[in-house]
Amino acid sequence: MNRLRVDKGLAYSDVILLREGADAVWDISVAAGASLQLTFIALASGAETLSCEISVAFEGEGGQCLLRGLYITRDSADVSFRVNMVHNLPRCTSRQLFKGILAGSSHTLFDGLIKVPAHCIGTEAYQENHNLLLTDDCRAQSLPQLEIYADDVRCSHGATFGRLDADELFYMRSRGIPEPEARRLQMVAFASEVLEGVPEGIVTQTLGVLEKLL
Repeated sequence: MNRLRVDKGLAYSDVILLREGADAVWDISVAAGASLQLTFIALASGAETLSCEISVAFEGEGGQCLLRGLYITRDSADVSFRVNMVHNLPRCTSRQLFKGILAGSSHTLFDGLIKVPAHCIGTEAYQENHNLLLTDDCRAQSLPQLEIYADDVRCSHGATFGRLDADELFYMRSRGIPEPEARRLQMVAFASEVLEGVPEGIVTQTLGVLEKLL
């Protein structure tokens, strides 16, 4: 298990590249006024199985947590993310943004929970999971969940599933862009929000995996 604590008033950010067989269980605490940003990247092919479990608890008021994730899967790969975000103190903020690009017969699962007890007024918590499906045989599951027991909070969650935009592909092809490049540009645009600020080496590796989906 990986344990991470962000002490009072400090800011911490990191990017985690997930690998098959690696320890991907995270127990995280965020102290008063602290700020945490973690980005998880999962690139899975073949018959790989990747699983990541993340638990976050706030230890003081005014804590902030941003979790981002990108999973790109092909062949018969299986990837799952489970997030447990517990707002156990008032006036803390969290955001979860997880995106998947699926091909082949791969399968993914996003299972995310935001819990806000009755005394935790002033909470802001947002959760998004978006999936881009490239083949008929791939399958994405999304289980966004809210348990809100407090008033005076701002909380939302949502999930989307879709294909590459045919109209946009047609437009780019009519402007002389070859179809493979048009498809690649759409996928890069979809992933860009998660990849913002990620080290260049990991971005290059991620884009290389996208090329194999064309």
